[in-house]
Amino acid sequence: MKTKWVVRALLLYVVYAVAMFAYIFLSDNSGVPDALRGTVADPSTFMSQRELYLSEGYSKTRNFLYFIITPFEWLVYIVILITGLSRVFERWGQRTSKWVVGQTVVYLFFLTFTTSLLMLPLRYLTHWISMQYGLSTQPAAEWLKHNAIDFCFDFAWAFMMVSIIYFFIRRSIKRWWLYVWILTIPLMLFYLFVKPEIIDPLYNDFTPIENKQLEEKILTLAGQAGIPAEHVYEVKMAEQTNTMNAYVTGIGSNTRIVLWDTTLKQLSEGEILFVMAHEMGHYVKKDVYRGMILYFAITFVSFWLVAKLMNRLIRKHGKTLRIKRIQELHSLPLYLLLSSVILFASDPLSNMVSRHEEVLADQYALELVKNEEDAISTFQALAKSSLSESNPPLLVKWFRYSHPPLIDRIYNVKKQDSEK
Repeated sequence: MKTKWVVRALLLYVVYAVAMFAYIFLSDNSGVPDALRGTVADPSTFMSQRELYLSEGYSKTRNFLYFIITPFEWLVYIVILITGLSRVFERWGQRTSKWVVGQTVVYLFFLTFTTSLLMLPLRYLTHWISMQYGLSTQPAAEWLKHNAIDFCFDFAWAFMMVSIIYFFIRRSIKRWWLYVWILTIPLMLFYLFVKPEIIDPLYNDFTPIENKQLEEKILTLAGQAGIPAEHVYEVKMAEQTNTMNAYVTGIGSNTRIVLWDTTLKQLSEGEILFVMAHEMGHYVKKDVYRGMILYFAITFVSFWLVAKLMNRLIRKHGKTLRIKRIQELHSLPLYLLLSSVILFASDPLSNMVSRHEEVLADQYALELVKNEEDAISTFQALAKSSLSESNPPLLVKWFRYSHPPLIDRIYNVKKQDSEK
């Protein structure tokens, strides 16, 4: 019986992967709209033929991998449940320690290690493709080091969350999801507060920006935006990537303005000021806090749905899934599976809200720096450095694009300027 379910899951995954391959590689669902051909928004006016060719190949490959990696993780959870591996991990924990904390640590280590090991080839393939297209410059050893840090951090976070979840499940089958959701609010706020000073430096070196004249100009913009920042930080990314980024991170007194060194090297001063004005626009418009509200709303629905679906699936298919009771730790892969599916399904909503916020931040930046040429040349440089897809297919835009496609952002700049 369990073999039949595993085979069905594998076949379903293969059919899905083939369908996504056809949608991304074989269908004619992208390209520059006729109204924008030959304008400054048309990539053919600022990208070489080689860059256009690489952009198309890279975008399609990364899009395809995105759509198959997360469902592959779901498949892993299903196999771990149906084959009884989850119960085996739990028994190992019970034999190792008589304490619940020790049992949870052992179980979670084997579960996390197994899933990470199975996911590693696909994740490395994504990195390898970025290397082949010249976007990533990170050696394999450094990539593995960062993944090891991810594993340790994810394991510590997972241990805390799993302990909390099953503590409440064992005390209230009906309302555990609500108690867990309430507790995640202060935990997430604490995470956002400490992230700039404790977590981010584990991955990269952050130093005050060397160009003090540029820092003064950025801080002048920050002062106009009401951002309580005394320094601009530069993060060393050139040894990992050729792409560019800048952001305002943290909340409250831990707010930081950060620029990648690749951004400083590849953009002019005017372009950098436009990028920073855009990031400041998010701060001024309180996008961080709106994003947190949306996140808490989505997780509220997610926890509620997971609780309902877990109980229903265990009642109907508990024997197949090898789960006797929701209170047992070996039900965790089912929780992770359902949570991942629901959050994946919510991505279009999150991205839609994010794209709207990005449009408003672009408008704010243009009003602050008052330089259309720098705005357009910035977006063109970003498109070239990231091999950005000019007009992504609809599903790709829904699920992958938290920012508007760069062709739309350039068009919006021209439109805003013409409306003045």
